[in-house]
Amino acid sequence: MKNFELLLPKTVDEATGALPKDDAFEERRKVKVLAGGQDLLTEMKEHLEEPETLVNLKQIPGLDRIVPLPDGGIEIGALVTVAALEREPWIRQHFPMLAEAAESVGSPQIRSAGTVGGNLCQRPRCWYYRNELVLCLKKGGTECFAYEGLNQHNAILGGGPSYIVHPSDLAPAFVAYDARVTLTGPDGERDMPLDEFFMLPSDGDVTKETRLGPNEIVTKLTIHGSRDAWHATYMKVRERDAFDFAMSAVALALRMDGGTIREARLTLGGVAPKPWRCKSTEGKLAGRKVDDATCALAGEDALRGAEPLEYNEYKIPMTQGLITKALRKLAETA
Repeated sequence: MKNFELLLPKTVDEATGALPKDDAFEERRKVKVLAGGQDLLTEMKEHLEEPETLVNLKQIPGLDRIVPLPDGGIEIGALVTVAALEREPWIRQHFPMLAEAAESVGSPQIRSAGTVGGNLCQRPRCWYYRNELVLCLKKGGTECFAYEGLNQHNAILGGGPSYIVHPSDLAPAFVAYDARVTLTGPDGERDMPLDEFFMLPSDGDVTKETRLGPNEIVTKLTIHGSRDAWHATYMKVRERDAFDFAMSAVALALRMDGGTIREARLTLGGVAPKPWRCKSTEGKLAGRKVDDATCALAGEDALRGAEPLEYNEYKIPMTQGLITKALRKLAETA
């Protein structure tokens, strides 16, 4: 690992003031933000990132709080650990999908160190990106080697020119709950829907996955309003063991009236370069009962437009099966 300077700011202003204002790729790589370190420190050990400076956020007070809001919503600081999100009674009672997603992340050790902000901002797990000898698009190169290479874990939706998939388990659940993210920089805070925070490779700078500015940090996630009337679940399929990243994942929330769906929120994970919100499918589910026809419609519509690569066509029926499983689970508990 290359030597670096470690900064320990005591305030958000100190932290953002230490970050570069230039959004150029090479300038962004010189200074990195350290939260739980589960992804960044691994990248540094593998020489994927060699920053000159690390800005450690852990000594900034107030970023590790979970705060219930008067409207029934919740505010979650970026330094809240994944384990705290999993265990918090208020979350488990009122936002169970977040607890399920958190519980699915890595191992207990990883969840105890990893943070909510870090989980949302983690980098791709693509084999080519993670190989220090390969200069792919994500690292400033000119080619996505997964496109014609080993692509069984890569994107079937929203891909091109890079075909990474977003690795976060928390992100699809937060997006399905209509969460908002707060970014803080020298000019103050800006707030946006979390769904808009994430970028596709075709949205501009292919080396980025989020709209985080070069001198900004994620400070909190907010879900406004109660979700007590909703039934929600997070499901994922892993390749080998309980610690794996999702090959496919479904975050589904339904507001039911008896056996009829009144509203739906559906976000897919593990199949696209960002959490894949299925707004068309959500609209088509409204007013329907959960039966074979509805499950088939949801699976077909959510995967409409999928363009599998040579080795990942299996993700289509796998994801459709997860959608059916999630729909039937929530219908049984409504």
